Amino acid sequence: MTKCEIITIGDELLIGQVVDTNSAWMARQLNEMGIQLYQITSVHDDRQHIIAALDEAFSRADIVLTTGGLGPTKDDITKHVLCDYFQSHLIENAHVRAHIEALYQDRPDILNRLTSTQWLVPECAEILENRVGSAPLMIFHRGQKLLACMPGVPYEMKIAMTEQILPYLESKVYSRKSKAIIHKTLQVTGIAESSLAILLEEFENAMPAALHLAYLPKDGVIRLRLSSYGELTEADMQQWFDRLRQLVSDYLIADIDEPMEVLLGRLLTERHQTIATAESCTGGRLAALLNKHPGSSVFYMGSVVAYDNAVKQQVLGVHAESLRNYGAVSEAVVREMAEGVRALMHTDYAIATSGIAGPDGGSEEKPVGTVWIAWATPEGTTAECFHLGKLREQVTDRACLRALIGLLKRIR
Repeated sequence: MTKCEIITIGDELLIGQVVDTNSAWMARQLNEMGIQLYQITSVHDDRQHIIAALDEAFSRADIVLTTGGLGPTKDDITKHVLCDYFQSHLIENAHVRAHIEALYQDRPDILNRLTSTQWLVPECAEILENRVGSAPLMIFHRGQKLLACMPGVPYEMKIAMTEQILPYLESKVYSRKSKAIIHKTLQVTGIAESSLAILLEEFENAMPAALHLAYLPKDGVIRLRLSSYGELTEADMQQWFDRLRQLVSDYLIADIDEPMEVLLGRLLTERHQTIATAESCTGGRLAALLNKHPGSSVFYMGSVVAYDNAVKQQVLGVHAESLRNYGAVSEAVVREMAEGVRALMHTDYAIATSGIAGPDGGSEEKPVGTVWIAWATPEGTTAECFHLGKLREQVTDRACLRALIGLLKRIR
């Protein structure tokens, strides 16, 4: 099986200033091509560090992909290091120069002595166009192995991978398709990871060596990923997946690896139904999830972030008596919030959240992490109380997830 490694270059990645989202996206694209990602390495803008990473990657992988360090400033040294690494020298590339001059024809201030270094490329490199940026894409060959270099800016990298690098790999180098990598994922909830492992013990013992089962728990949901790296057919894989799904059917949320808001949005769209949200402790995060993906305007009508009790009363119609007698974090109040926003926005469903996200504000009766969630549906309103931890972000994330899962369970 064809193996690949990714090297991300830049001090900003190693001091926590920038989060490396590139590698995860690249990994998914490689997987779909049947190319196994073996390792991801992040290195400083340092000559020896880059060279050591290249040597190690080439010792293990058939393809090496790098991102970062291709800009015109002094800290961007990748191109110069690669020139030395492949015992080459920089030359002017007329095609790259014409592209950069056209790219910045309306911004002559950018065409300065530093920008002009961008059309200098290693003579031994094969150059591919970077349609949206000034740093050219470079391909180097080392025997039967290959190095492809891309910018670190995420949108530039994605366009480069999609339009240039992946087609290059498929048509010119790895047109002989690698054996298929197959991943299938189930999502379950309501069972501890250890209990789930006991439930699946016989299944795992019976699996062929070509199969691998991974447990990926997060915030009360466990993703079960069944993987085959080129040994099983799709039909054989499906049989094992069906067996696994039957074993966990009592806890199953989804048989596809998609976010809960996507699953809920698709279901509502198929049914031509709508939803609104009323949020206190989640502060609009639930709304952000529901309108995050394209097509959400079909099913998502809006939200009221009723953090203050006055907003709960004046906008959502929560009764003063409920707030006085039970407090904002209570079943009575969260029910009235859900029913109020459903009526206000004329939707089929509504979700409401009210809780104590912390770090302050808890009591013995209602400690930090206490969250009430209500679901208003055409069949009536129900509510549940959850205890979701002590960390503020953890509480809000888990509350949103519980809210989405709760509605999925109620409307399927």
